[in-house]
Amino acid sequence: MAIENKLIIEIANKIKENGGNLYLVGGAIRDELLGIESHDNDYSVTGLSFDEFKEIFPNAHIRGKDFPVFIINDSEFAIARRERKIGLGHNSFDICTDKSITIEEDLLRRDITINAIAKEVLTGKIIDPFSGIDDLNNHIIRAVSNHFIEDPLRAYRVCRFASSFNFDIEENTIKMMNSLKEELLTLSVERVYAEFYRTLLSSRPSIFFKSLKKANILDVHFKEIFDLIGAEQPIEYHPEGDSFNHTMIVLDKVADATKNLVDRRKAEIRFSSLVHDLGKGITPKEEYPHHIGHDINGIDLVKNMGKRLKVPNRMIKCGITSCKEHMRGGIFDKMTPGKKVSFIERINKTILGLDGLQYIVDADNKNNDLNKNQFAKIGYEVINSVNGNSIKEKYKIDLKANFASRIHEERVRYLRNKML
Repeated sequence: MAIENKLIIEIANKIKENGGNLYLVGGAIRDELLGIESHDNDYSVTGLSFDEFKEIFPNAHIRGKDFPVFIINDSEFAIARRERKIGLGHNSFDICTDKSITIEEDLLRRDITINAIAKEVLTGKIIDPFSGIDDLNNHIIRAVSNHFIEDPLRAYRVCRFASSFNFDIEENTIKMMNSLKEELLTLSVERVYAEFYRTLLSSRPSIFFKSLKKANILDVHFKEIFDLIGAEQPIEYHPEGDSFNHTMIVLDKVADATKNLVDRRKAEIRFSSLVHDLGKGITPKEEYPHHIGHDINGIDLVKNMGKRLKVPNRMIKCGITSCKEHMRGGIFDKMTPGKKVSFIERINKTILGLDGLQYIVDADNKNNDLNKNQFAKIGYEVINSVNGNSIKEKYKIDLKANFASRIHEERVRYLRNKML
């Protein structure tokens, strides 16, 4: 890190010698002020043209088509610019770079105030023209200006930032998000999924969906989640309210429980918790507050949502398992030994697995009695204790035909004896 900082200072000095100035900007400053380690250092250059920077640093790699930036030692350097929207969508901008553009003008084009802070590299001076530090301290997400509505993707980005930092979105920014509702449909699915995936990895993913709901734009890309709003549940089991509120609680509980897992596993399990009750969204109102068959009814909804958002097949399969099996996991303690073993064997073969489903069933638990249905712990014990090798050793036989049924029978016997 010290070597990198030394290089940045050398770059800043060379820029200064040629009449420019270098600023660390955006997320790197935000994270520094929050005490969070940042992995992306983006820099803004004022007082130089694109060609002048290229001449000063001829070995810099140039990346990007719509607006090229320079890459030096994995850091990104962009010439300060203004932007003007010229059409619909996320990429329809006329971009102007000029040596006279100030750092304040460059920050004005950014989305939210906590991302519109800069630090002058050579002096360490903080430039905060839009009170982003105050909003950081007050845990507020606020649009920098009316330029916010020029990019519909920002509606999803601010919700993702809110879920990452557990911040509130300011009311006027919520109104701006709502004004982008129709234009959200111009976004590529890949862009939407990228924000969705990063939200699943955040500390409070429910804030993303609650914020979209507040802005009345949840139904644009997340119709299945939107349909859970108002889906009544039995009050004695769900004092938290409708199926949407219940799903948000489960999602956050699972996020807490999986925070130490690798990213792909986090995403798979958290997505599965998000969709576990989708079937409740299509229950006829006359059947409220009951949702008979919602576990099966939700399977096609998971498939449709996954396909529409281009969710990876692994995650979709995990979601289907969660949707289909979470109810059975919740009554595991009431099953016979034979049904318990069949459940264990079936879930163990899925991508979600016993451990993944256990997180969801625990979060979905109505009575907070987490000792009743520990099928993952029991399941791994049964599977590891009774398998082909253990049976061969115990009975001195070579399993051939019907070995699966023989292993199943032995596991049932093992579990029955454990219960005595």
